[in-house]
Amino acid sequence: MSKSHGFDRTKKIVIGILDVIIYHLAFYFSFFIRYQGEIPTINFSAYQSASVFIFISFILLNILFGIYVFYNKQIADFLYLTIIVQLLMSFVIMAMTFVGRWFAFPRTIILITFIVSTLFLFCWRIVVFKLYQDIDGSKHVMVVGNVEACQKAIYNFSHSKNKRHVINYAIIDNYYENIKKYMSNVDIIYLAGSIEESEKIRIYELAIFNNKKLFLNTSFENLVLVNPNIMSIEDESVIEASDFSISPEEDIIKRLIDFVTSLMLLVLSFPIMLVTAVLIKLTSKGPVFYKQVRITKDQKEFNILKFRTMSVTAEQESGPVLASAQDARVTPIGEYLRSLRIDELPQLINVLKGDMALVGPRPERPFFVDQFKEENPYYYLRHNIRTGITGYAQVYGKYATDFNSKLNFDLVYIKKYSFILDVKILLQTIKILFDKISSQGVDEKVELFFPEDVKVLK
Repeated sequence: MSKSHGFDRTKKIVIGILDVIIYHLAFYFSFFIRYQGEIPTINFSAYQSASVFIFISFILLNILFGIYVFYNKQIADFLYLTIIVQLLMSFVIMAMTFVGRWFAFPRTIILITFIVSTLFLFCWRIVVFKLYQDIDGSKHVMVVGNVEACQKAIYNFSHSKNKRHVINYAIIDNYYENIKKYMSNVDIIYLAGSIEESEKIRIYELAIFNNKKLFLNTSFENLVLVNPNIMSIEDESVIEASDFSISPEEDIIKRLIDFVTSLMLLVLSFPIMLVTAVLIKLTSKGPVFYKQVRITKDQKEFNILKFRTMSVTAEQESGPVLASAQDARVTPIGEYLRSLRIDELPQLINVLKGDMALVGPRPERPFFVDQFKEENPYYYLRHNIRTGITGYAQVYGKYATDFNSKLNFDLVYIKKYSFILDVKILLQTIKILFDKISSQGVDEKVELFFPEDVKVLK
């Protein structure tokens, strides 16, 4: 199999440098268009003075939006991301030129550059993505575990955005012997289910010795070891497993940032909220806002606020039901409010009050929390932090997925928490506004099976 390391850090740095050069050429071309070849020195000098700060902001936004992460994308993602980043850059440049007193920087150049840079960068990223696909290619995968774990892994890989990972083998018994026999035909060994400890260690040794990538599922035992602290006690090194919580200092800073940001967003979004309230009143009977009891940090109950998107009688006969794709209870205006996430805006008030955070696990209703706790004993861990308007599961997973998958995303978020991660999630939440699937409810239970092109080994 291919030993290519794909697009490593060095290649990504080169791509970032070329991004900056192309962005600079887009500015130069925009000046050329605006002034028809005769570029005034005073205007171009203002751009040159601000250029270092512009390029730093440009690279930071590209990194935060995951522009340089290729494995989970398709060409349409680069179009969305390029437009979003260049639009944000337009606002950043306007603010920057005001603060820096570079008043000779023409506003028309910002508009023209938005169009030109989006075109230049998108074309360049198509080239880079095609090169990535040619250089890194498809990765052949062997999934290992019980029948259900392997079938679920195959379903997830086959429904991913791109087809970079191709599953060729599913090993459902005699794990070590079958892996050893067929390992030369694959690039990745994915331990999708629980395996007896001694056999698992032998598989680890086999994969590392043969230079094969090893994927592990997000089971509780694997998540416990995320972000460990390594300590040296005399002549022994000890691994301290971190818990599923955020330190008090980080929690105070997170709460302060949430309060200030939600207050600003409420002021900015007030016109949208006012128009939404009027539309709801005109198109359906019932109140504008919808209150519902949810669970947040330390199992505390609170009333979540949302714009009403369903009929008033939605659950009078059925009782509590999770929202689903193609939900007949949703009002006509409610579909648009959900797809654009406008129905979530009143939750900024919940953030101000301290019931919620901007980023965190999505809050669930007591009825479902009790149900999920019975099915998964680790469900309570997601309530070690405040629930959020958006979260790791919403950005990196699918909205239409089961609670166990969402729980794994939530626990990963808690383990990996940092201020930068919150910024990243908030910025990438903008992207999912374009994703229709992410605004739907849970899917009906999917049928799991082994495709014909997957060799099943026992």
